[in-house]
Amino acid sequence: MTRTLTFTKGHGTENDFLLVPDPDAELGLTPADVIALCDRQAGIGADGLLLVTRSAAHPDAADMADEAEWFMDYRNPDGTTAQMCGNGIRLFARYLLETGRARPGTVPIATRSGVRQVHIPGGDPDGHPTVAMGRPAFPGPDGIKVTANGRTWPALHVDVGNPHAVVQVDDLADPGDLRTPPTVEPAGAYPEGVTVDFVTTRGPAHLALRVHERGAGETRSCGTGAVAAVAAVLHREPGVPTGRYTVDVAGGSLAVDVAPDGDMHLSGPAVLVATGTGYPNRMGRREAPQS
Repeated sequence: MTRTLTFTKGHGTENDFLLVPDPDAELGLTPADVIALCDRQAGIGADGLLLVTRSAAHPDAADMADEAEWFMDYRNPDGTTAQMCGNGIRLFARYLLETGRARPGTVPIATRSGVRQVHIPGGDPDGHPTVAMGRPAFPGPDGIKVTANGRTWPALHVDVGNPHAVVQVDDLADPGDLRTPPTVEPAGAYPEGVTVDFVTTRGPAHLALRVHERGAGETRSCGTGAVAAVAAVLHREPGVPTGRYTVDVAGGSLAVDVAPDGDMHLSGPAVLVATGTGYPNRMGRREAPQS
C-alpha cells in the first residue's frame, strides 16, 4: 500500500523547508522518512522538515499549549530533531497565516527551545515576518577552535536556542567548499553537534555569513546563525552600537534588530512556493544516523 502525505514547500532567503500538517501528531514520521523526503535527488528536497502540530498533541510541547496553539516540530534533513530555526519559524508563521490557522499580528509558536513570538504583517502578502529571538547566551567553554580547509580559527560559543560556534574570517572563501564538516575542538564542547558560522564584516552594522548547519551541511542561509553572528560582534566589541544589522547570506539578506537591553529580532523573506503530495515509501533510502 502506498503511503501518502501532503506538504507545502517554502524558503527563507533560499533556506528551504517542507511543511507537513500533522495537527494531532499522528503521522509518526521516522528519521528514515525525513531523510527520504529531504533528499534532493530521490525525494522532494529540503534543508529541513517542519511538522505543523498542535502543542497539546505533542509531548515535547504539551507544557506550552496554554501559551501557543501550534508547535514547530523541526527535523533536520538527517532525521534528527532540533530546538530552533530562525528561517523555519518565520516560514512556519507564514504557513499558519496562509492556511487560516493564524491571523495577522503576533503569533506565539512553540519550539523545543521555548515559545517564540512571531509578528506576521497584515495586508501585504510579501511583508516579512519578524521573530523575537530573545537574548543570546554565551555559555562557553573558552578555547573553542574550528578547523576547515587546512586552517584553524578561534570560535565563540553562542546559544540562540540552538548552539553555534562563530568564527571571524577575513574572507568567506577561507573555509573552502564546506562539503567536509569543519572540525570543532574540544571534542566534548558540543555533545549534540553544532552549527558553525563563518562571519566577515562588510561595513558598519553590515555582516556576511556562511554556515555549516548541524544536521544539514552548508545551507544558503541560517536565521539563527545571523543572530549568533551579530551577537558575537557585540560580545567581542563592547560599545558597538545596537540597532539594525544587515546580514548577507548566499540566498539574500536578513535583518537583525538589537534592542538596548540585548533582545534581538530577526526578519526577512518567508515565501511559500508549492504544495503537493509526497510518497515517502517510494523515495530513496539512506541510513539514519546512529544514536
